[in-house]
Amino acid sequence: MRTRVERVSKPAGERDPKTFRFTACESLSPLALLSSHSSHARRNPAHPTDRAHPPPKNPQAATTTTMEPLGAGNGGASSAAERWRAEASRTFQHYLDRAAPHTAGRWAGTLLAAAVYALRVYYVQGFYVVSYGLGIYLLNLLIGFLSPMVDPEVEALDGAGPALPTRGNDEFKPFIRRLPEFKFWYAITKAFCVAFVMTFFSVFDVPVFWPILLCYWIVLFVLTMKRQILHMIKYKYVPFSMGKQRYGGKKGPGASSSKD
Repeated sequence: MRTRVERVSKPAGERDPKTFRFTACESLSPLALLSSHSSHARRNPAHPTDRAHPPPKNPQAATTTTMEPLGAGNGGASSAAERWRAEASRTFQHYLDRAAPHTAGRWAGTLLAAAVYALRVYYVQGFYVVSYGLGIYLLNLLIGFLSPMVDPEVEALDGAGPALPTRGNDEFKPFIRRLPEFKFWYAITKAFCVAFVMTFFSVFDVPVFWPILLCYWIVLFVLTMKRQILHMIKYKYVPFSMGKQRYGGKKGPGASSSKD
C-alpha cells in the first residue's frame, strides 16, 4: 500500500504553514501520483472536510492559550478595599462637617478624651515619654493657634499685603489664625486618641524619671508663652476676634428734645 500526499491550499492573502493531508489509498504508480498532484494544483478544489471545518484566520490563534496574570485575583480585592476606604473616608468627613458648628460639644468630647488618657496613664503608672511627646506636640499646636497667619514682622519687612490694625482709627480686620480653630481641635483630639492607643504597647513604656520631664516641659511652656505674649504686645494684636467694635453716634438735638 502506498500513501498519497495532497497539499491543501489556503485562500489568497493568508499566510499558513504548509499542511499536508495523508490519505490511504490503493496502490498508485508514480505517474498516477504525479498527475493527481498536478490536476489538484490546477483545479485547487476545497476538500469537503475543509468546508465543514474551515481553518482559523490566524493560525496561531488555535494554539495560543490565554493566560491571566498572576495578580489578576488580587486586583479585584485591592479595588474593593479602595472603594471601602473611599466610602469610609467620605462618611467620616460627613460627620466632621456636621460637627463643625458645634464648638462646645466638640471641645467637651476632647476634654473627655484627655481625661480618659490621664486616667489610663495614672492607672498603669507609665508611658511618661509618650505623655511628654504629647505635651510638646500640644504646645506646638497652641503656638500656631495663637499666631497670625502672616507674621507682622515679616510683613513689615516686605512692605506688601494687609497689616494688622495698630491704631484705633485703622480699618477693622479680623484676626486670621495660622492654625484655624477646627483644625486645632481636630489635631488635639487625634493626638489624645493616638497617645491612648500607644499606652497598650509596652515598647513605648520607656523607664524614665518623670519629674525631670515635667519640669522641663513647664520651663519650655513658660518661655514659649512669654515670647508669644511679647510678640502680641509689640504688634498690638489679640488672638481672639470679638467682632467689629461699635461706637454710639452723637445724639442730635432732635433726639434730646424727643426725650423731654
